Amino acid sequence: MPQVSLTKDRADDGATARPVVFLPTGGSSSDHRALTTKELARRIARLTGSEFLGAHSEHMAGGRPLYFVPDSTLDAVLAEHLGIVGPRDLFGGVVRFPFMATKAISHALVSPDAARVEGWQPAFTDAVREATLLGFTAFSRTDALAAAALLLERGRVRLKAPAADGGVGQSVVADQREFDEALAATDEADFGVHGLVIEEDLADVTTFSVGEIRIGDALIAYCGTQRTTLANDHSIAYGGSRLFVVRGGFAELAGARLAPLALQAASLAHLYDAAANAHLPGLIASRRNYDVAAGKDGRGMLRVGVLEQSWRLGGASGAEIAAFEAFKADPRLVAVEAACVEVYGHRAQVPDDAVVYYQGDDPAVGRLTKYALIEARHHAL
Repeated sequence: MPQVSLTKDRADDGATARPVVFLPTGGSSSDHRALTTKELARRIARLTGSEFLGAHSEHMAGGRPLYFVPDSTLDAVLAEHLGIVGPRDLFGGVVRFPFMATKAISHALVSPDAARVEGWQPAFTDAVREATLLGFTAFSRTDALAAAALLLERGRVRLKAPAADGGVGQSVVADQREFDEALAATDEADFGVHGLVIEEDLADVTTFSVGEIRIGDALIAYCGTQRTTLANDHSIAYGGSRLFVVRGGFAELAGARLAPLALQAASLAHLYDAAANAHLPGLIASRRNYDVAAGKDGRGMLRVGVLEQSWRLGGASGAEIAAFEAFKADPRLVAVEAACVEVYGHRAQVPDDAVVYYQGDDPAVGRLTKYALIEARHHAL
């Protein structure tokens, strides 16, 4: 694990005194995502010394402002209705246009006259060009074909459904014939709404998770790596993250003695985040998480780039909250190594010092256990 330069945090362990509510925004209330979000909302309430009111309803506030933990990135209209005006009002994020919460924003359009959705921000894609992999976002089949023609000259290409997560909705093609077959299977109606991401494919990939998270006045930042596991249907699934977490934000993370590749990943995520602040109007985010890939391109050269953002509670949030809890419990800590683990099947072995935040039989994926723990603590010298 990387070492940290042991400096004091610029923010205190503050918290919101508002009652905490889980805000379901869609899907089944019995699936593992909803139940995970609800349990983590309960832990945030305990962390901040606030009351946990359960799932939000229109009349539960009684005139009191609430702290929201939604299970997806919120749109600006709903956020305004709920009284969310800044990052201290929620654990997650708010965007003005739906596409801003997806992978679509990471890449430019293939040409100045390419199809686009309302609110498209070319200044943002220009600003993150050096922080991302080679790729394009297409909102028409014609644009997708033009993008593929350019990228296939360099090697294999990865196609991504922008609104999907967890590696779902992705395929890799090696030539024009395979691309045409994949494109033919794409829903025509999706193009004008969600688009399609067409991106260079990497081999021997390490996926970094980089983030800056705020709860109340407390701020943490981290860089770590993700791992995959086998789901109950033997497909590849997210298996957890191991994070090196510091008190403070991206500036404090930059001062940590990270390994060179991890430091590069953190720097690119910070660039991407700064561009989002500058060029995405209406963005509110207390959870700023970025997936950064490092691997070899079609010519065998090392490439590092931000894949996507997550301005909502995500897979690493169990470890994030465990880090907040550790920092609050011990003011001398300047860094921790936190991990979250997801295990499919009935043979999950949970360490004694871990906190389980989901265990059950999900209707879609079957038996699943999720837990988090602190693996190491670093104190000031």
